[in-house]
Amino acid sequence: MKDSIQKLKSIIEKHQNILFFGGAGVSTESGIPDFRSESGLYYAKEHYGYSPEQMLSHSFFMARPEEFYHYYRENILHPEARPNPAHRGLAAMEQEGKLKGVITQNIDGLHQMAGSQVVRELHGSVHRNFCTRCGEPHSLEYTMTFSETVPKCRLCGGIIKPDVVLYEEALDEEVLENSIRLIREAEVLLVGGTSLVVYPAAGLLRYFSGKELVLINKSPTPYDSGATLVLNEKIGEVFSVLNDHLGGIIQKDD
Repeated sequence: MKDSIQKLKSIIEKHQNILFFGGAGVSTESGIPDFRSESGLYYAKEHYGYSPEQMLSHSFFMARPEEFYHYYRENILHPEARPNPAHRGLAAMEQEGKLKGVITQNIDGLHQMAGSQVVRELHGSVHRNFCTRCGEPHSLEYTMTFSETVPKCRLCGGIIKPDVVLYEEALDEEVLENSIRLIREAEVLLVGGTSLVVYPAAGLLRYFSGKELVLINKSPTPYDSGATLVLNEKIGEVFSVLNDHLGGIIQKDD
């Protein structure tokens, strides 16, 4: 990995307009399972009687909110998770003026917890929740007080829905437009922890026309052949090593 890290270090030092695009692999090292890995949620469906695609769909939420929340609480919420070296390294790069933003497919809020300020969440966030009747926003902490029942609005008693993009729902247009703008403006696009096979998110890479495309993923992606640099490594481990090469800008755990 040493030579690849040296190349990545050189790219980061050379440019001031870097953007990060990340997927589930960024959070797996924080203990959040990847849906499609061998130990992920798609391999535990025999416990619920429905596939994850069904249980995480808009129509299932509307028809069976109790069962939706049972699955959601057990498999999607990980309030104990904390940022890993990748999250902290990206936040440090932003503070140094190198990184212009993060575009993430994750819904866990770990980039913000690490200190990143410019984060575009393509699939929403578990930390935002709203009443389906009156629209009142609610925190994750409030919804978690309903440990075995469907969370209800404190104002009107309506059912609360997580502000996450479920199957059958479209991505938020404003978030999508902002993400496309950032990608078009970037000189360097760092892509990490994603196999780039889930659309429409993966299709955003076609808007990149900058100078350097860097891919950090344990397995190959469809974009490898067009990349400046490919690292088939865990992204947290890459940033741990990168930190040493960049003079320790990545903050350690408290």
